Amino acid sequence: MNTFESLDLIEPIQRALAEQNYETPTPIQAAAIPPLLEGRDVLGCAQTGTGKTAAFLLPTLQKLASGIRQSTPRIRALVLTPTRELAAQIGDSFEAYSRHIPLRHRVIFGGVNQRPQVADLRRGIDVLIATPGRLLDLHNQGHIDFGHVEFFVLDEADRMLDMGFVHDIRRILKFLPKKRQNLLFSATMPDSIVKLASGFLTDPIKVEVDRQSTTVDRIVQKVMFVARANKKRLL
Repeated sequence: MNTFESLDLIEPIQRALAEQNYETPTPIQAAAIPPLLEGRDVLGCAQTGTGKTAAFLLPTLQKLASGIRQSTPRIRALVLTPTRELAAQIGDSFEAYSRHIPLRHRVIFGGVNQRPQVADLRRGIDVLIATPGRLLDLHNQGHIDFGHVEFFVLDEADRMLDMGFVHDIRRILKFLPKKRQNLLFSATMPDSIVKLASGFLTDPIKVEVDRQSTTVDRIVQKVMFVARANKKRLL
């Protein structure tokens, strides 16, 4: 049986996982973490709720912890995600997993005042978790330097494309250093995702959990056709 100890994670991360009552890695974690720790690019396919966030955050944390820290932190890891809700969830997970490692992070998304986000960026952060629109906006204003990014994570890539972010993603990729480690995670793997991945992943390891193009088993979906006058009452 796989354990987090068997994945060669450093003690501060193992301690944080124990405090979160994590005992056994999920299949996507067991498959993705070893090649990520080896520095390989990874193309991951797994449904929502299978542990994808830990699969990319834990090895990223470990590699950042072993690197040389600057007196003022610089953005060394960038996690791009489609929605503010998902960005906030990833930020919460980062906080839990990194509680024994001195790394700073910031979550940025649109729809809120940018001043607190800019203030944190000026103080220096190691990990930036962002939605594409606000990320490009702050970069265009000169608040974000992509020049030190070592790890780039594109999460929920299929939703990114569905929401029309493909051009933003390609713009962001042009700003990143050519030498970096890339991770792409998606719940499905249509041709459009494979094409996007081939544009920036280098000789990736493909890890896949569950069938492609399936919805989460725990979700029940139903359709109800109603008269317009009854819509508000039924909702």
